[in-house]
This record gives sequence, structure tokens and C-alpha cells, in this order.
Amino acid sequence: MALVFAFLIGFFAGLRSLTGPAVTAWAAYLGWLKLDRPLSLIGSLPSVVVFSLLAVVELVVDKLPSTPSRTQPLGLIARIVTGALTGACVAVAGGQAAIAGALLGVAGGVLGCFGGYRARNALVKWLGKPDIYVALAEDIIAISGSLLVVSRF
Repeated sequence: MALVFAFLIGFFAGLRSLTGPAVTAWAAYLGWLKLDRPLSLIGSLPSVVVFSLLAVVELVVDKLPSTPSRTQPLGLIARIVTGALTGACVAVAGGQAAIAGALLGVAGGVLGCFGGYRARNALVKWLGKPDIYVALAEDIIAISGSLLVVSRF
């Protein structure tokens, strides 16, 4: 089951690249995820603070019309990296290999990136509502989904 969760945390990182790491950092800090070094560093207080601040900034910046698409190279790379990191953490916490978790986290991150992009655009067109409403719903999905994953350990 840990490998499914590794994929899912990567998927949520694909929706919001820094939400998954922030939630994973908090889970490690609070002892929900038992990690050894070097992955345990994500649960250090500086990591928790940095990832949390960056996640909040990302939630705000995502709503700006000038923000580039998540499918652009920088956004995609961020989702690949954070998907790998969070996937490895979740897999290790569940007794699985870090590399398997990282690979599944990357797959989830890529699927979340492109699937989330397409779903968001389709919903905006279908609902005929401003993008911010769908973006806020996507925020809720990324945050609650990430919390659900890390709370299973």
C-alpha cells in the first residue's frame, strides 16, 4: 500500500509542486512518518518552515494571470523533483524501497501535472466560471489529498 501512497503523494505534488513536500515535512516533523537520514532531514524545523512558506507563496502565485503554465519546463521539473522526494519519503515510511517510491512519485507528479492542467482547463470551460474557482478547488484537493496520504502511517 505504501507504493500506492508514494504515487498519490507524487500526484498531489503534480497539482501543487510544494504542497506535497510541505505536508510531508510536517508529517515527518510530527512523527507521522518515520524516516532515516538523509530523508529525515525533510522533517527538520528549517525544512518545515521553508517548505510551508514556499507552499503558501505557490498557492497565491498560482492564481496570478502572469504565472506560467505548470507544464512549462521549470514547473514540470519542480513537480518531478518534489514527486520523487515525497514519493521516496512515503515509501520508506511504509517499509518500501526509496527508489521505488521516488519513481512512482515521479510518475504521479507527471500525471498530476498534465492531468491537473487538462482537468482545470476543461472544468473552467465547462462551468463557464473564472479560473480562480477551479484553482481553489484544486488547492483543496492537493492539500487534503496530501494530508490523507501522510496520515496513513
